[in-house]
Amino acid sequence: MKIESTGFTAADLAHYSDELADHERLVLARRLEKASERLLELAPRVEGSTGEAEGWNAREVLAHISVLSKFYGMLTYKIGSGQMTELDLLGGVQLRDVLGEQLSKEDPTILVERAVADHRRTIEYLRSADAASMRRECVLDGGRTVMRAGDVAREALIGHLEMHVEQLAKALG
Repeated sequence: MKIESTGFTAADLAHYSDELADHERLVLARRLEKASERLLELAPRVEGSTGEAEGWNAREVLAHISVLSKFYGMLTYKIGSGQMTELDLLGGVQLRDVLGEQLSKEDPTILVERAVADHRRTIEYLRSADAASMRRECVLDGGRTVMRAGDVAREALIGHLEMHVEQLAKALG
């Protein structure tokens, strides 16, 4: 193995860090695409489903997916673009859940279309953002927590979405 670190400069380390962040950003876009594709596969079975998983029926899971896709996709973009630097996350999550409850009464086809459209916008953003954008931070809940745009995309949006897509699959049997 060639030892190259002895010649590294701070600029080389920064460049390497950017390469890793860019790689992660593209992996996140692919994960979001895959979760969105799985959602599209499951969606036609939601109407008329009576199954439940973890206390939620399929329509409730789908409504939650629709809301979280909009909410966390928007946060990823707004934090990454520098438009948002502070957020009352707890208040936002509480509003998100009220909206999800209301949306659970809507046509599943519309819920899926909205979620997939939100995924497409976020995927486009992830593919176009740079490493610095993904590192931009937002102070949450009066300074108790800080989240980067990349963290919101990876955990709050994509990881959360993947969990609920699996929950939807279980509810559908």
